[in-house]
Amino acid sequence: MYDPKSRKAEEFIDHQEILDTLAYADAHKADAALIDSILEKARLRKGLSHREASVLLACELEDRNQQVYELARQIKKDFYGDRIVMFAPLYLSNYCVNGCLYCPYHAKNKHIPRKKLTQEEIRAEVIALQDMGHKRLALEAGEDPVHNPLEYILESIRTIYSIKHKNGAIRRVNVNIAATTVEDYRRLKEAGIGTYILFQETYHKESYQKLHPTGPKSDYAWHTEAHDRAMEGGIDDVGLGVLFGLELYRYEFAGLLMHAEHLEAVFGVGPHTISVPRVCPADDIDPNAFDNGIADEIFEKIVACIRVAVPYTGMIISTRESQKVRQRVLELGISQISGGSRTSVGGYVEKEPEEESSAQFDVSDSRTLDEVVRWLMELGYVPSFCTACYREGRTGDRFMSLCKAGQIQNCCLPNALMTLKEYLEDYAAPETKAVGEQVIARQQEYITNPRVKEIVADRLVKIAQGERDFRF
Repeated sequence: MYDPKSRKAEEFIDHQEILDTLAYADAHKADAALIDSILEKARLRKGLSHREASVLLACELEDRNQQVYELARQIKKDFYGDRIVMFAPLYLSNYCVNGCLYCPYHAKNKHIPRKKLTQEEIRAEVIALQDMGHKRLALEAGEDPVHNPLEYILESIRTIYSIKHKNGAIRRVNVNIAATTVEDYRRLKEAGIGTYILFQETYHKESYQKLHPTGPKSDYAWHTEAHDRAMEGGIDDVGLGVLFGLELYRYEFAGLLMHAEHLEAVFGVGPHTISVPRVCPADDIDPNAFDNGIADEIFEKIVACIRVAVPYTGMIISTRESQKVRQRVLELGISQISGGSRTSVGGYVEKEPEEESSAQFDVSDSRTLDEVVRWLMELGYVPSFCTACYREGRTGDRFMSLCKAGQIQNCCLPNALMTLKEYLEDYAAPETKAVGEQVIARQQEYITNPRVKEIVADRLVKIAQGERDFRF
């Protein structure tokens, strides 16, 4: 029985409810009156139910689809302005005991090099990331209680936060590690993590069990209920995601939104972020082995429909996707993007030889961070290295209440401009700096509070003179 307030995975992600939702969407995909009413509700910026959003995803009326795209663009603008948050992944270890069929880290893969960074190696990698200009990392590690115990993760977080190199500092560490206990999540919270991110991979339980034949991750309920335990442990910012291509995309879309509704119903706070990775080539993995791959056009519509359905959430896209695809989905809903990424264990200090690759997946967008930053600014965006909300305690329901009310903009644009100015002064190539100074001058005019505009102008001068780490 479907119950979004239930704490049992098979009740808040109810298989029959998803099938009924898909049948309802099929029955109404050309129902202009219903689609218009859903669009009218979406224009209130309060979000949509999984069933309403599924109708939009299935919609076959081209003029209404164009309205979905236009609304997605406007909602993205209303909640996030022109800002795009920058981050990089840092893979600590690819030792893993699971048997996931879509991941090259699976335990039976005997030819991928197994690596685990020492604390000194982590220090070197972090300095390399700081020298690029990064302030926000997403930690990644395979599930292996011997090689990657929680103590190792906690020690690594302490190491990362301790490193201050020149003007560099990692100010926010998000964590993407295996499902664990409430007590372990409490320890991660105490270590100062930002968002806890865990991808469901697929919400289809039967497919999930086939794709995860061995290892702790094979327990569907334990994995699906992990975000609940994280929030019980005090982590109030959690991130969701599915790996599109493993199962029918409309099924995954409905399940993803049901999970967001569940978090909102139980904790009063929906997902801080939603990620939208697709299956892509990797060592020992052929994406053609999965017959649910989706075309770019469908992928773009998924992004737009998620933005319309969950207007407040941050949406993340990685270097799995090409520059062309990333550019298209940026305008439709994406608000966080990686740059200069390495998906191998190590690789920022010195790129791995291809024949010794420990990468989890192949990178499609291999540009440097500076190239991505300049590209974003030339497209009209403001690359943001801001971590102020996390550091000022604006997390969980406090962040969401400000975001939903549109008030977070009063902090976000000023903070984005100040952190961009830091980047331009410390790391940017001359041509990037020239473009960036124009962006900052133009965007300052969008700060509506005269006093805040005055403070920002003063702080930008101080940053040019060498001061750092201002924030609202």
